Amino acid sequence: MMPPINWPVIYPELAICITAFIVLIVDLFLPGRHKWVLSLISIFGVLVALQIVFMNFGLKGDTKAFFGMVVSDATGLYFKTIFCIGTLLAIFVSITYQRREFPEVGEFYTLMLLSTFGMMIMASALDLITIFLGLEMMSIPLYVLAGIYRGRYRSREAALKYFLLGAFASGFLLYGIALIYGAFGTTNITRIVELIADGKPYSPFFVGVGSVLVLIGLAFKAGVVPFHMWIPDVYEGAPAPVTAFMSAGPKAAAIVAILRIFVITTPVIDLTWVFWVLAVVTMTWGNILAINQNNIKRMLAYSSIAHVGYLLVAITVGGEEGVSSAAFYLLVYTIMNIGAFAIVVLFAEREEFYENISDYAGFGSRFPFAAITMTIFMASLGGIPGTAGFVGKFMIFSGAINHGFYWLAVIGVLNSLVSIYYYLRVVVAMYMRQPQTRLVDIAISPSLMIAIIITLLLVIQIGIFPDNWLSLAKQAASLAF
Repeated sequence: MMPPINWPVIYPELAICITAFIVLIVDLFLPGRHKWVLSLISIFGVLVALQIVFMNFGLKGDTKAFFGMVVSDATGLYFKTIFCIGTLLAIFVSITYQRREFPEVGEFYTLMLLSTFGMMIMASALDLITIFLGLEMMSIPLYVLAGIYRGRYRSREAALKYFLLGAFASGFLLYGIALIYGAFGTTNITRIVELIADGKPYSPFFVGVGSVLVLIGLAFKAGVVPFHMWIPDVYEGAPAPVTAFMSAGPKAAAIVAILRIFVITTPVIDLTWVFWVLAVVTMTWGNILAINQNNIKRMLAYSSIAHVGYLLVAITVGGEEGVSSAAFYLLVYTIMNIGAFAIVVLFAEREEFYENISDYAGFGSRFPFAAITMTIFMASLGGIPGTAGFVGKFMIFSGAINHGFYWLAVIGVLNSLVSIYYYLRVVVAMYMRQPQTRLVDIAISPSLMIAIIITLLLVIQIGIFPDNWLSLAKQAASLAF
């Protein structure tokens, strides 16, 4: 008999949620000059949640809770680790920026934590309704964060576009869930698999259309072409630390939901060819549009679309190898992308004055440490050997070759080579272009320096010694099958 509630399974989520409300309440009583305390509380709460995640790796007995709607398995715990690391780094990136640009907005960290809470629910979910609730819990704070810079028109525009298109995608997801429920009489993924194994008759039309609609809803959150329209405008208009946060965790949450529904469990219909086409179109379109971008945030936005295409290659491969390579690449992408945005935040100055690639001219000689760090992040995003990005792409493309997807691997490698061009544009601007205006002095705050150092060391360490990280990803995938 399955217990209705198994609280230890959701302790990490509870830690994040409780921290969010503590930050919200403490903010009411703090004077403006002491708002920095909120960031410390947030960091402490995320560290506590991360520690509980590590402890839950050794959880014995029944790992399901709430009537089987959530589970604490290795796959979910691995992705929760990614979410906690991404949130922690995003908080460090945000501290000085938030204090400088909108110091009166104390709910900034509460919204970030609540969004992380939604991501963790999605990682644990074994029920389609739970996935939907987690997705909305993740998305609604992001809508607010995108428009939190109320004094900027672009920020307000980004929030409105994100909200309208996000609500539209949620409608697709919910309607797809309704069709699947109509076919099976349940939304529990495990129960659906059991019904299929027992030979229960169902409507292929309802299940097929429902599965496609669910995929569309999740593809929007991941930024899969052609459901990517919101990404460039939202990434450009949102404050840079918010863009760093939403460019990593929400994508990972959408990917883990896709893995849960279409890869890890027994699929009702074979969507391999759909993922194949989406992978090719997504990585190719993302790279093509990134080439001509002058705004660095828009360039990284289109770049993130291309990276989703690489992840779709892993999903196409499927099985243990596909899940492990996707899990590993999401960890790598979270680290190197937030690291790149940390440098963007550093160079942005007040009101993000420096946000075009041409504005980075002369930074190589004026700010050597930051320029070298940005060069390493660009190299990693491009998949240059010796960096974490290279290892991640190698695992994905080698998995595609091992499973007979030769052309998919070739197209992926060619796209990766194309991406090196627009990443090098940033490096060329920093080292080979003369500044058109006088460069101001830029001071690296301690919190931003922590984020930069952590991401830099991880990119180098994973690139040179990836074995331990790869074994963790493979362990998370092997226990899922």
